[in-house]
Amino acid sequence: DGFLAALEEDAKERAQRRRRNEQLANALKEEGNEAFRKGDFALAIQRYSEGLQKLRDKQELYTNRAQAYLKLHEYEKAISDCEWALKCNKNCLKAYFLMGKAHLALQHFPESRQCYEKMLQIDPQKENLFKECVTEAALEEKRLRDEQRAEREAQAGSAAAAAALSIQELLHRICSPGQDIPYYTGAIRLLAGAVSNCTGQTLFRTNNGFSILRSQPVRGAFCAESRSPAEVELCLSLLLLWQAACAGNEENQRVLLAQPHVSAQLAELLSSGTAQLQRETLALVSLYSENPNGRRLLVRQDLSRWLQILMAFVKSTDARADIAMNILSDLAGEERFQRQCRAMLCTDVLPLFTQLLVCARQVGRAALARAVAVLGSLCADVGIRAQLAQSRECWQACLQLLFSLCFPCVLPVFPLSSPCVFPEFSLCFQDFAVPITGRCLALLGHQDGRIVTRATGVLSRVLPASPSAVEQVVKAGVVKKMLKFLKAGGQLTSSYAIKTLSICTRSCRQAQEELLRWDKRLQVLLKLLQAGDELTVGNAAFCLSQCLLLPGAASALLGSNVVQLLLGLAGGDAQRTLVQQNSAIALGRLCVAEPR
Repeated sequence: DGFLAALEEDAKERAQRRRRNEQLANALKEEGNEAFRKGDFALAIQRYSEGLQKLRDKQELYTNRAQAYLKLHEYEKAISDCEWALKCNKNCLKAYFLMGKAHLALQHFPESRQCYEKMLQIDPQKENLFKECVTEAALEEKRLRDEQRAEREAQAGSAAAAAALSIQELLHRICSPGQDIPYYTGAIRLLAGAVSNCTGQTLFRTNNGFSILRSQPVRGAFCAESRSPAEVELCLSLLLLWQAACAGNEENQRVLLAQPHVSAQLAELLSSGTAQLQRETLALVSLYSENPNGRRLLVRQDLSRWLQILMAFVKSTDARADIAMNILSDLAGEERFQRQCRAMLCTDVLPLFTQLLVCARQVGRAALARAVAVLGSLCADVGIRAQLAQSRECWQACLQLLFSLCFPCVLPVFPLSSPCVFPEFSLCFQDFAVPITGRCLALLGHQDGRIVTRATGVLSRVLPASPSAVEQVVKAGVVKKMLKFLKAGGQLTSSYAIKTLSICTRSCRQAQEELLRWDKRLQVLLKLLQAGDELTVGNAAFCLSQCLLLPGAASALLGSNVVQLLLGLAGGDAQRTLVQQNSAIALGRLCVAEPR
């Protein structure tokens, strides 16, 4: 008994000692965190180390110290701390993340990727972070390979050696003071010709070519508020040089935007009013927007300013409008761009687009279509949709275009999903449904199949909001047109067409009668019951159930396999509950109407 009591007492003392040590370790951790926030990484390491002396198995102290070691470029120590953290917790995400960063800094690329893959295995929801890390590692590995190859070629005495000497000499000339502006312009033009391939681009970067703005005459012309003709030529030469250096080279793109003044000054050049400068600046920016990593660099800029500048080019009558709209289209798919647009939609984005729609007749058709397509892409975001639905000014501007030749351009603004997915648009559609459907009907005979598909999709989206619109389209012969599209067999158009028919037959007996009139044996609907898309199957079953309310409709199905099809769908072949219900209703009405 005495022995057991002693053991119990010892356990209590150890537990109390651990609690005291844990309190001290937490206090030291907070002191280390404060030092880290202030940028005093050496002091942060000291405090984390003191905390580990109090509590050797505290995972956070190892990972925090590893992060401080990374800041001081002590990568081996960072890796060691991450390994200790994983001994404390084998599923520590932060440890794998920091260890991956340390291995990357040491150019241990396979080990770095293994750490990131382990991170994804632990938490599959970190896929975006995983992709960013793996991309960073791939870019760093490519940068190293390019530099090693360029160095080998230069040392081998080949053409690369001559190019390296030429680049070094030209950079030296550009950085020499006391020359007139045409001297620097000529040197930059020659330099642009020397960096026309991957090796030249790499040598340009490794010889600090992007520090060219340290030259006072070059920086003065680039950053000037107003420019002489000679300074404009120098700026054009500089932009052409950067285009040559950054074309297809993601590392050079990163380094360029990291230079002081460059990002802000590019925006100034786009606003300069000098068409040549604007055109070459847009060409440079488009090199970024064409690849995912370049787009990520662009969306870190002042979006409000860039959006206003790029949208202003839509009124240009030359290539500037197309390039600017291409850039916006590329950026619209970026999640960060969408988040920023959501945050500033009412104050910056929507006023710009509304003004564009109001002035649509002054804008080129192609550029207008691309600009509106950007807004259509942004509507995929539920927050942006909700705000757009509340902008009556924007919808009124769209309505004005309904009766202009530009209507096909505004079709991308309209979402093409069911009302239950986009309920925020219902009130808008109630107000504008009749004129919208009228213009959509006119476009169903358009020679461009994409416009026909989009118009059919808008019909399927707008009709549920307005019985008057349904009555209008049925009188205009929409049932016959939808059956024609369904017989043609295009998958996307068919899905919109059967949705439109289901809406019309739900509330309009004339639509039911016309469907039976133009498809006497209901062969189109029977074929759709066997489609691969369950939404199409469900809408076909619904249309069939509505047609079976008509006298004699059931007799048209005698001798077909409709019973087997509906039994299978209602009995569980279909995954969606609504498809099963629609099939069961159709089967019940069939049996009542035609007992045979």
